[in-house]
Amino acid sequence: MAFEAIYQISSSAMAAQTVRLNTIASNLANAETPATAEDSTYKARRPVFASVYNSAQNPHHSALQSARVQVLDVVETSGANQRYQPGHPLADSSGYVWYPEINVVEEMADMMSASRNFETNVEVLNNVKSMQQSLLRLGEAS
Repeated sequence: MAFEAIYQISSSAMAAQTVRLNTIASNLANAETPATAEDSTYKARRPVFASVYNSAQNPHHSALQSARVQVLDVVETSGANQRYQPGHPLADSSGYVWYPEINVVEEMADMMSASRNFETNVEVLNNVKSMQQSLLRLGEAS
């Protein structure tokens, strides 16, 4: 696999993890946002990823040319929780307020996973850069 293909895979994966981190941050920021009705409650967002493989253009050569990670969509989840808070300014006539169905612990675990994935791809890019520099030094020695 060419260095250029590795750069493309890692950079697209880093871009995908950035989208993932941004949606998690949005979910965490809105985890305790009250609403007056279920349909107006903030809905958690989740990115949908896909692996895209590009084969060689030559029909006689079936080797993998390159690949990338693509963000297909960012979807909203369904669900909201009703809490009995009769003194809340947004409470309905029954005393209930709606909140997003977001588990903060799960969001934090997902954030740690996305951060680690991003860091892994940075490390891959650093290793490829180091290999390229080593190859250049080998060329100078001969």
